[in-house]
Amino acid sequence: MLSNELLWFAIVAAVFAVYAVLDGFVFGAGILYLFVARTDAERQLVLKAIGPVWKGNEVWLVAGGGLLFLAFPKAFAAGFSGFYLALNLVLWCVILRGVSIAVRSHLDNPLWRTFWDAIFAWSSLLLALIFGVALGNLIRGVPLAADGQFFAALWTTFTPGPTPGILDWFTVLVGALSVTILAVHGAHYLIIKMESAVHDRARRIAHTGVWTVMLLTMVAIPLAPSVQPTLWYRYDAHPVGFVLPLIAVVAGGTTLACRRHGWDGVVFLSWSLFILGLFGSAAWGLFPNLLMATGNPAYSLTIHNSAASPDGLQLGLVWFPIGISLVMTYTLWVYLSFRGKAEHFSSEDSYE
Repeated sequence: MLSNELLWFAIVAAVFAVYAVLDGFVFGAGILYLFVARTDAERQLVLKAIGPVWKGNEVWLVAGGGLLFLAFPKAFAAGFSGFYLALNLVLWCVILRGVSIAVRSHLDNPLWRTFWDAIFAWSSLLLALIFGVALGNLIRGVPLAADGQFFAALWTTFTPGPTPGILDWFTVLVGALSVTILAVHGAHYLIIKMESAVHDRARRIAHTGVWTVMLLTMVAIPLAPSVQPTLWYRYDAHPVGFVLPLIAVVAGGTTLACRRHGWDGVVFLSWSLFILGLFGSAAWGLFPNLLMATGNPAYSLTIHNSAASPDGLQLGLVWFPIGISLVMTYTLWVYLSFRGKAEHFSSEDSYE
C-alpha cells in the first residue's frame, strides 16, 4: 500500500508539472513576444491569445505551493528561506508580467506600449530562467545544515560543491534549457492560435528551437549524475523509472515527425508530454528527497523527515480531490471556451 508521504510527493510533483506545461507556453509566448509580433496589432493578437488563460494557469502555481506547505512544511520553510532572493525575483516578475499585460493598452502612446511590451518580454524570460535554475538547484542539492536550514548566495565559485551558490555552470545550463524549452512551447502555442505573420515567424523559431533543445538536453542529462550521483542510484535501484525519460524521448521524436506533416495540434500536445517526461524524470531521480544536502547527505530533507503529521496528510487527501476538481473544471472550461484562432475572438474577449 502506498504511504501518504509518497502520495503527496506524487501529487505535489504532478501539480507543479501541470503548471510548467500550462504557464510554460505563456512564458514562451512572452519570451518570443518582441520577435514574433512586430506591430502593435500583432502584439495585441498575441496578448489576446494568452489573455483568457494566463491568470487561471497561475492558480496551479499557487496550488502547488499550498500543497507543498500542507504536506511537507519543513521543506517548504527551508526552501522559501534559503531561496529568499530568488523568490523575491519571482514575485516581482510575476507582478510586472501581470501589470504589463493589464496596462499596456491604457494609453495610446507608442513609448508607453513599447515600455510595457519590454517589461512583459523580460519578465517572462526571467521567470523561465529562474524556474529552470531552481530545478537545477533541486537536482544538484543545496548546502543544508543540521537544523534543516540553508541560505544560498547568488553564486560562490560557480561550480557545484559542498557550499554552492544559486548559480553555477550546471544550474545555468538547466536554466538555459528551461528558457529554450518554454520558448519552443510558446512558439507551438502561437502556431495553433495565429493565422497572421506571427504564425509564420513562430513556426520558423520553433524549427530552430526544437533542435537547440535536443542539443542542450543531450548535454545536460549526461552531466546531471556527475553533479548529483543520487540520480543514477535511484534509476539503478528502480529501473522502471526509465519509462519517464523514454516518454520524453518518444514525445520529442513525435514532435519532430508531426511537424513535417503540419499536425500543429499534435505537435503542441507532444511537446507538452516532452516537458512532463523531463519533469517526471527529475522527480523520479530526486525521490524520496525534497531538498538534497550537498555537504552531509544525512541532512537532506525527505518526504519522511519533513512531512506533516499523519492526521494532517490524511485530512488533506480528503479535501484535495474536491479542490483540484474545481481547478481542473475551470481550466478545462476556459480552454474549451477560447479554442480556435485568436483573430476570431470577439472584441469583448479582453486580455486584461
